[in-house]
Order: sequence, then C-alpha cells, then structure tokens
Amino acid sequence: MSVKRFALGFVPVLALSLYLQPTPARACGGLFCSASAPVNQAAERIIFSKNADETVTAVVQIQYQGPSEEFAWVLPVPGIPEVKISSDLAFTRLQLASNPQYNLSTVIEGDCLQGDFPPSFPQGSVGVDGSGGTGGAGGSGVTVLAQGNVGPYDFVVVQPDGAFEHVGDVMVEWLTNEGYDVVPPGGDPAEISDLLGSYLEGGMNLIAFRLTKGNDNGTIRPIRITYESEQPMIPIRPTAVAVNDDMGVMVWVLGESRAVPVNYRSLKLNEALIDWTTAGSNYNQVVIAAANEAGGQGFVTERAGQTLDYENVIVSDFEREQWEQLQINQPALSSEELLRQSVRFSGWDGYLGVLEDFLPQEELDVFIQCPSCGEALTPFDKEAFMDALSTDVIEPMLDTDDLVASLPYVTRLYTTLSAPEMDLDPLFDFNADLDDATNVHNATRVFECNPTIPLSEAPSRIELEDGRVVRLAPGEPWPFTPGADDAPPANAIIAQLSTRGPGTVVTDNSDAIDAALTLHNAQVPTLEDMGLTTSGGCAITPNQTDLPWWLGLALAGLMVMRRRLRGFRR
Repeated sequence: MSVKRFALGFVPVLALSLYLQPTPARACGGLFCSASAPVNQAAERIIFSKNADETVTAVVQIQYQGPSEEFAWVLPVPGIPEVKISSDLAFTRLQLASNPQYNLSTVIEGDCLQGDFPPSFPQGSVGVDGSGGTGGAGGSGVTVLAQGNVGPYDFVVVQPDGAFEHVGDVMVEWLTNEGYDVVPPGGDPAEISDLLGSYLEGGMNLIAFRLTKGNDNGTIRPIRITYESEQPMIPIRPTAVAVNDDMGVMVWVLGESRAVPVNYRSLKLNEALIDWTTAGSNYNQVVIAAANEAGGQGFVTERAGQTLDYENVIVSDFEREQWEQLQINQPALSSEELLRQSVRFSGWDGYLGVLEDFLPQEELDVFIQCPSCGEALTPFDKEAFMDALSTDVIEPMLDTDDLVASLPYVTRLYTTLSAPEMDLDPLFDFNADLDDATNVHNATRVFECNPTIPLSEAPSRIELEDGRVVRLAPGEPWPFTPGADDAPPANAIIAQLSTRGPGTVVTDNSDAIDAALTLHNAQVPTLEDMGLTTSGGCAITPNQTDLPWWLGLALAGLMVMRRRLRGFRR
C-alpha cells in the first residue's frame, strides 16, 4: 500500500470577522452606548493587565457608525481612572497573532485513478492623552471628579454628591441634560437607572465619553483606562439594554500566569463539530452553541502562553527604529521631506487626523493621492507636527506593545452573549497550576483510494488529535451543523476553574460525542463496503457467483506447481 503526503497549507480562523459580518447593534464596548448612534460591533475586544501596584489597565475597543453629536459611551469604574487613547491596529495585530488555526494535512492510502485531483481545499492563510483635572460640583446632585479630551473623545468622570433613594435617576437625568444620550429609542429610563444605580450603589463612579464634533464614522478609537482594582472585570450588564444576539466578547488577560473566568464556565470545544475541510469556517457557530449549552456564561480559552510569543507583533523592532530615525533626522529635514518620510506610519490610527491639522485641505487631497509626487506644500511647524504624530499615532501603539510585554503571560478568551444572558459581570483571576493552551489545532484527512475510482469519489476519514474519527462520504459537506437538533454537543468538557488546581468538571460529553460519531460513521461506506481495497484489487467476499473463478485460479496454480515439481525430480 502506498502512502502519499502533500501540504495543503493552513488557514487561521479569524474568530470573528470570517464568520460574523458586522451588523448594526446598539452597544458600545460591551458596556453602554448612545441609542441614536448604531454600532457596528462584530465583537467586544479588551486587553486587561493586572498590574503590580494593585491597579488594572483596560484597553477597550468599540466599532461605531453614526453622527458624533449623539454618541455617548458610559463605563462604571472605580475611582478616577487615568485615560489615554489606544489603537485599532494594535488589536488587529494582536488578534492575528493569536487566532485559532485549524490545520488539515492529507494522506492518500493506496492509488486513485490517475489524472484526478483532490477536492478543493483551502490554500494559504485567511484569517474572531492624559486625564483631566478635578472638577467641581456638576449640579443636580452630581460631582464632576475629572474631565478632559483624549483622541476623538471628550470625557468626564462623575459620582453622586450625596445619598439618594434612586441614585440612577439622578445620574441618567444629569447625563441626558449634559448631552449624553443614554436611553435607547423606546427604551425604559427606569431600566437604565437601575443598571447604573447598581454600580453606583456599589461605590463605583461613571466615566462618560462622547465624540468631539467632526469625528464621525471610522474615527472611533479604543481607549485605555487604568484604575484601582483587584481583578479584571467586564461590566457587561448594561449592554443587555441594546445588543445584537450572540455578540462576541474577546479578551486578552495579561498576568503572571494563565487567566481563568472565575464566575463563568470554562469551555473545551468538541472539535468533531468544527468543519476541518474549510479550516474551521463554522468556528463562531460552534462557540455560540457551546456558550448556549453553558447557559450563556462560559469562555473558550483560545490561547494561553508566554508573552515572548508576542515579540514584534504589535510594533516590530524595525518600526521602532524607523520612528527613532525620523526623530533624529527631523531637524535637518524640510517640512515637505518630514511629511514624506512620515508616510511609513500612514497605516497607523490617527495619522490622517494629524495631517488635517497641518495641511490645507487642497494640499492634503493632493498629498493623499500621491505622497511621493513632490508637490509643493505649505511649510508648517515641524516640532509641533512631530509632537502631534507622537501623541496621536506612535505612542498609542508603543504603549500597547509595552503593556503586553510588561507581564510574562497572555491568555486569550472568547465567548458570545445575548441580552438575556448578560446578568453576570465576567470576573477573571489567575491559576498558575494550569498548562499552556495552544491556538494551533491539527487533523489529518485520509483518502482511501483504489485505482478504479478517482480521488473525488474516494471515501475519507478525518483523524483528530484526541483520537476520534469523522468519516466523510465523497462530495458531502461536513456532517454536523452546530446548534442543530441532531448535532453532537458543542462542548467536549464544561468545567469550573478557580485560582488553584485543575478545576471541576461540570459536564463531560465524551460518551454523547462518541455515540454520535459511531452512528454517523456507520452510515458512510468504506472501500470494503464498495467491494474494493486500497491494494488495488477487489475485496474478498462470500459471493457464490465468484467461486468458480477463484476455484479455477487455484486449480491452475496447482497444475503449474505440479509440472515444476516433476521437472525438478528429473
């Protein structure tokens, strides 16, 4: 039997964008949002850092579409946080470096009919500053603790200035009067009041953001806040007011060891439900089904490992050197030369906004069309330009890169949530007893070949890392649909993890998965069922019509052997 191997490449699954196209939603940052400014939210993405000084840093990204005049974003926070601007590009690079990958190699047993090629396989890779000062009383029972401007945002930190029977009512009224639209159209102000009041009564403050005038679609940027806290926590409950079903929540937690969701379940996916033939294109549907099986409150640990794996991911050494060289060269460059050399950072967040502050609109339009054409530009203050470029473009990327590098371990977790499930704020802690978790998953597809059939008509089997096998009939799609009534469980294991030990298994679906695979595999014909073998011959069967042929062949062989023996004796 011949065995042939050939590489088909691997396809990282973008744990969001490939399988979940952005759709209008009414939630920002998974926390709170303006009702009049629908959000394009494929997922909530957050970086949490548990710092040594008993603070937590959270970098929170949102996706926004709508008029800036009506945008509002309110987060419950402890104390008065430090506020900075961050970068979408940092999230994009971090996500690409940690996306789940479902790699399928191929083995051919035997020889198929020549001239045929494997069914179509996926090839290649695809792909889921400054804080304001303290303010005075804001009136109407609210105290302004801090206010300022960062990137495209104005922000204010507020707290009630006394005890109230319904403190949420006071805050909703104040935010509304100040132009923060916090009640969705048709929404119940009392519901918003109760949600915000539950955090305020617990001793938290509110930080409210709104976009500066002129910053509309496409200009929204992540924010970075640092505040006093013992553990990272997502205040998810206010999101239930206005959110799409199955909103993705992706979290990177930085710390000394692996992070765990201490008040949510830990989910280990059933990889037999993943469509390996399309590099896991149904991954998000599997996660949705898995989260639903856990009552909507469980996270998949997609990757957990050393921070060293992320070196040169958010900002490369080469990009740092380019920035340092531009700073050194700046005094000797004309404003035109400086601008053209800065184009190397044109793909970074905030770059266009800096240009708009230093070039007349007509010159900006020409420069954008052709930065290297050498068109004359009006001279500008080079030092001010470099300061703006540093503050708005470079430092947000460097700060995020340094934040990730500041702690030795990174854990990436992912789940999906719908409004009825958002009644418990996810809380994360650390467990040094747990092993790393890889984001790279491998399986092998074995084609069972015979020279009488082309490869496209050969049965095959997918051999998974856990030893399970999924048989595939020729030309048939993946046999299981996540969430369907006849599908096996989406979770292999549902566990409850804590800060020590391996955790407690809540649900073990091994028997149910094995039973589903046994039932399915029995329905997919093998070569033997087809009367063939991989050796090129036919399968031996007890069919009586074939007996004379076999008997004749056996008798002929005996006669030849008898003649040879007689010749030997002579």
